[in-house]
Amino acid sequence: MADPRHPGRKEDSDQGSDEDAGTVLFRENGGSWWVVSIGPLLIAAVVAVEATGPGQIHWPVLSIFFVVLTGFALIQVYAARQHVSVCLTETTLRQGVKTIPLTDIEKIHPENNAPDPKDWESASALGELSGVPRRRTGIGLTLTSGKLTQAWARDHRRLRQELTEALLAVQMGLGPRGGAERNPSGPDLTKPSDTTPDLDDSDETS
Repeated sequence: MADPRHPGRKEDSDQGSDEDAGTVLFRENGGSWWVVSIGPLLIAAVVAVEATGPGQIHWPVLSIFFVVLTGFALIQVYAARQHVSVCLTETTLRQGVKTIPLTDIEKIHPENNAPDPKDWESASALGELSGVPRRRTGIGLTLTSGKLTQAWARDHRRLRQELTEALLAVQMGLGPRGGAERNPSGPDLTKPSDTTPDLDDSDETS
C-alpha cells in the first residue's frame, strides 16, 4: 500500500522479506539456536553418570528437567531472534520486527567519544523496544520527520559503516544492484570509504 505522504513509497511494514529490499549488507540474528542444545547435553551427561553408577536412572525427574531447560532456551532464542535481530539492505533497515526505508533517514550522527552525552543518546530506539537492547550499542539518527532515534547492533561500527554507505547510495539516487554478491560481515572494497552522508558536524565539534 502506497504512503499518501510520499507517492511511490510503501508504508512502513513490520514484516516482509529482507531480500525483497535488495542485497543484505549487514545482519545480526539476535540469538543462536545452538543454545537450545545445552539442556539436552546436560541431561545426557547426567544419564551417563547415573547409568555407570550403582543406582537407577531417575527418568521422571530428568524428563521434567529436559522439558523445562529446553523449553526455556527455545523461548529465549526465539524472542531474541524476533526482537533483537538486525538486517540492513540496500533500501531498508530492520530492527527487531520493525522495518523502515532508508529514505526516512536524514542524517547519521557521528559516534560520541566525548565525556558529555549527546541528545541522540537519550532518544528512543528503533524497533518495538523502548530502549537499546542489552549488549548492543546505539547509533544516533535524525529521521526526515525531525525525530531523533537510535539504530543499534552488537557490531555497531560495522553497521554504522554499512548504513552510511547505503544511505549515501540512496541519497544519490542509486537503485539496488539486484543480486550483486556482498559479504554482510566484511568490508566492501568497491565502495569509496572517504564519503559520508550528511553527518551532523556540530556533534563532532561540540
